[in-house]
Amino acid sequence: MPNRSRLIAFILAAATAACLPPSTMAQEAGGGDKLVRLVVGYAAGGAADAVARAYAEQLQAAGYANVIVENRPGASGRLGFDAVKRAKPDGLTLYLGSSPMFVIFPLTYKKLGYDPDHDLRPVALVADVPTGAVTGAAQPYGNMAEYVQWAKQARAKATLGLATQGSPGQLGTIEMGGQNGLEVVPVLYRGAAPMLVDVAGGEVSMGWDAVASMLPLYNAGKVKFLGVAGSRRLPTLPDVPTLLEQGYPQYQHAASWYGVYAPAATPDATVAQLERAFVAAGKRPALVEKLQTAGFLVEPQDAQAAKRRIGVERAHWAPIVKAAGISFDE
Repeated sequence: MPNRSRLIAFILAAATAACLPPSTMAQEAGGGDKLVRLVVGYAAGGAADAVARAYAEQLQAAGYANVIVENRPGASGRLGFDAVKRAKPDGLTLYLGSSPMFVIFPLTYKKLGYDPDHDLRPVALVADVPTGAVTGAAQPYGNMAEYVQWAKQARAKATLGLATQGSPGQLGTIEMGGQNGLEVVPVLYRGAAPMLVDVAGGEVSMGWDAVASMLPLYNAGKVKFLGVAGSRRLPTLPDVPTLLEQGYPQYQHAASWYGVYAPAATPDATVAQLERAFVAAGKRPALVEKLQTAGFLVEPQDAQAAKRRIGVERAHWAPIVKAAGISFDE
């Protein structure tokens, strides 16, 4: 337990060090006269938390508002969503959420508990999130092909650690496993940090999350990448092949992205003001450099672009989910 606690502390410190504003006190002390709560549905130390804190810092630096990042992990981000949809629609309580909540969850959950199209409204698309698969550094396999071969030959229990149930990575893995005669059992965690601890320790044979969440342990030699999603290698990981290169096209569309959302009844004028502020913050060189170094791609887009992307991606995944019979109770 002491070693596990130290590893969690390492992940939390390393994953956010490059993206944290000086302190919450500093956020409250300067910049504008508004106090904005930016709710994140995941634990501190993960990719969403890093993006939220980077934007909070730049919004304050630009004099727009004092921003407090509030982590509300649980239910794959739905606890944070629920808190924001019930908030006063005054533009002072916002949600930073991952694309699966709006794209995939409506297709996979029998009892979603929220309306992704009407409970919140998009403000801006703030970061693209490259994702990938990792395993413990001591594991005998070093890429996805070797992992599949190992799981078959050893008749080992293939497990997939997840911080978000129903993520594109999980759907891709279900499809990949089905086509290769391999059952991969999902193991859900309350955040990336505890999941990666178990991956590094060999408790879970593979983990899937944002590259940004996994870079600190990768750089420390605790985990190794089996591959990354998408059709191109990442600038931050030029030696790591894509899963598509390895013959696994199921992961080509398994990347994710983060958007900022406001309660549905928030006035158009308020949303427009927030949209301008977030898009401007996302173009500030300090933020772009910080997040790109951490493994993100930063090309902020407005609310309409976010809404269009939700529709396009939902249409892409719908037939795949239906064909695979993927469904979660809650």
